Amino acid sequence: MATIDPPATDRKTALAPDLSTLPDRAARAWTERMAVRSLGEGRYAVDSESGATYVVDLPAGDCSCPDHRIREQRCKHLRRVAIEVTAGRVLAPGRRRVQCAACGRETTVDAAADPPVCCPACALEPGDRVVDAETDDTLVVYRLTDRRADAVTVAAADCTVADYPTNDGYPADDLVVECVYPDDATDPDARTYAFPRSRLERPGEESPDIETEDGPVAPTL
Repeated sequence: MATIDPPATDRKTALAPDLSTLPDRAARAWTERMAVRSLGEGRYAVDSESGATYVVDLPAGDCSCPDHRIREQRCKHLRRVAIEVTAGRVLAPGRRRVQCAACGRETTVDAAADPPVCCPACALEPGDRVVDAETDDTLVVYRLTDRRADAVTVAAADCTVADYPTNDGYPADDLVVECVYPDDATDPDARTYAFPRSRLERPGEESPDIETEDGPVAPTL
């Protein structure tokens, strides 16, 4: 199916809401000076402009302020937390902030995610297709490990993945990715091959500017 772009327009449009059209509580959620802090498990402390601090339970739709408790209204504090979560200023419920295990950049992930935890740019899932930057071969990811290239031994070559000839120039602390060739993807006993994460590209990505020595195609575990 072809993607159809929306028609171009020269009409200038504000991205912020038109506060004059919003209910009073919604407008105040946008305009009042508040500070929002995540307390974990979907709960947030909101320091209000008045100096009081209230606790918002976002999944439950609850706030400790009188406006919500007594008047049973969706208060400005609940609305402000929703705004800040949507904008990415505070963590959404069920998320945690970590460093990507591959590139080191800060990212947010599911709170229950098992290691290695990677950012969207580095994450690989079993079954993903990738391309070997050295050979242009297509491979299928068996698993992304939490082991580093200089700590995994290639038994057949009596060296680590980092020291394998065709991996010269790739970071020694790269995460190791185990792959199989497409014809073996459904074979549970297929031979797996170990690669530094940065040697593997998603289809369509540009190859890294790394010089390597000639050598065997890929190391095996």
